[in-house]
Amino acid sequence: MSKPELKAVIFDMDGVLIDSEPVWQIAEHKVMTELGLNITIEDTVETTGLRIDQVVSFWYTRFPWPNYDNQQTAKAIVEQVVSHINADGKAMLGVIAALKSCQEMGLKIGLATSSSSDIINAVLNKLEIREYFQSIKSAEHLAYGKPHPEVYLNCANGLNIDPINCLAIEDSFNGLVAARAANMQTIAIPEPKFAHLPKWAIAHQQLDDLTFLPKVLAAKV
Repeated sequence: MSKPELKAVIFDMDGVLIDSEPVWQIAEHKVMTELGLNITIEDTVETTGLRIDQVVSFWYTRFPWPNYDNQQTAKAIVEQVVSHINADGKAMLGVIAALKSCQEMGLKIGLATSSSSDIINAVLNKLEIREYFQSIKSAEHLAYGKPHPEVYLNCANGLNIDPINCLAIEDSFNGLVAARAANMQTIAIPEPKFAHLPKWAIAHQQLDDLTFLPKVLAAKV
């Protein structure tokens, strides 16, 4: 059985385009410990890829705290992340070359992220890459964020491409589950210290970083 033709590449944002996962973890840990939760930075890895309101709910169900206000807590975390991106945001290795390769091969380019519009705008402006994307979709206002596939399905729809002809690039397990559920081809680029974990086997392919993407695309197109 032949593989579906590749017509579009859809990128996750945090940890794929911008080196923001450590910032998310630090911001999440700071806010949660200020609320009295006894969690470590390592514990925050469990929420990678989740939408911010889901992150707050995740911790509240495990360690309920008084005066629970999901929106206020989420806002506090997001503000710290945006501040860091504006001040010191850096692209992941190979981002520009990967985006240019997609363009040169005639592939449509999408962005499907759990992050809010504030963070999307901060990242696209800081890295100066907005022009590359023909469809930018957030799970911010959806009923469900990743690992639900809706944000990926919406992005494919925005590109006017069947999901089966899309390649999703993710750094998180939750994101991979979402992309697989959307019936997309997938590449995992996990954080190096977690790259050995067997869970990444659900991806069709695993890469060390985006510098390897042009060669992969050349083999697919």
